Amino acid sequence: MANIPQSLTMNSPYQQQPSPSINPGIGGGAATPINVERRMQSAEQLVLELGHPDSRENALLELSKKRELFQDLAPLLWNSFGTIAALLQEIVLIYPALSPPNLTSAQSNRVCNALALLQCVASHHETRMLFLNAHIPLYLYPFLNTTSKHRPFEYLRLTSLGVIGALVKVDDTEVIGFLLSTEIIPLCLRTMEMGSELSKTVATFIVQKILLDDVGLDYICTTAERFYAVGRVLGNMVAALAEQPSPRLLKHIIRCYLRLSDNPRACDALRNALPDMLRDGTFSSCLREDLTTRRWLQQLILNVGGPRVAGLQAGAAFDHMLVN
Repeated sequence: MANIPQSLTMNSPYQQQPSPSINPGIGGGAATPINVERRMQSAEQLVLELGHPDSRENALLELSKKRELFQDLAPLLWNSFGTIAALLQEIVLIYPALSPPNLTSAQSNRVCNALALLQCVASHHETRMLFLNAHIPLYLYPFLNTTSKHRPFEYLRLTSLGVIGALVKVDDTEVIGFLLSTEIIPLCLRTMEMGSELSKTVATFIVQKILLDDVGLDYICTTAERFYAVGRVLGNMVAALAEQPSPRLLKHIIRCYLRLSDNPRACDALRNALPDMLRDGTFSSCLREDLTTRRWLQQLILNVGGPRVAGLQAGAAFDHMLVN
């Protein structure tokens, strides 16, 4: 790999201002220009070390731990020669450990440090679309497709979901359109079914953000198959939460249902598909302190209100959603 200049950002627009949450000044004072410059030099040196296999593991660890110190680390990573290729190499190298599942904790930790840096790139306004146009999220999908519940795999899935979550956190129809052109919905649904509570929460958040975009809502509600796939997983999660409540996860589930009810055909189907436990007060104590989610639930019940349709009529509600 060719050597890159010792200073990647000298006199560049990537020189950052000190983070208000970091106070490196002497005696508790404000950060000085010298301290800011030292931080950037430290980041540049670590990015340089990513290009060398012998120093890469430590550089990954240090950069992932300190990434919050550098507001413009993402452009630095993207524009420095060979850095993104090095991060993708870290990802590809562990594909053989996915099947059969023999991923070690050390392997998982190392690749998750690389994923943390990619999340930094995905969340930055200057590099987000470059990241998408390079189709880098597709490199993460094999991780989301794993089913092993061992800790190294769960950590890998959770960190991968964090990268996708960073993409959807900023409302952008172009991002949603890209994700819908891939397999992100079935991959998220799989995690919502078999992941840990935290992984389920992040995956449900991603589905929620997709639904909140008009393009995403139309995509899910275009066919009965898509609607039913999402509705079945949400319903199963509600049933599981009745046994082991999680207010945070329940909040995202209710928001997904509420958004689905904005579509007339989906709202019609939800009259029968909405779990009774969301109607009968099962989660009243769980939501006691969450006024926002209680209001969402009330609005959802109001939207899908009306008598339940039994038998053939219930099936017809889904048939109505089929595309001609």
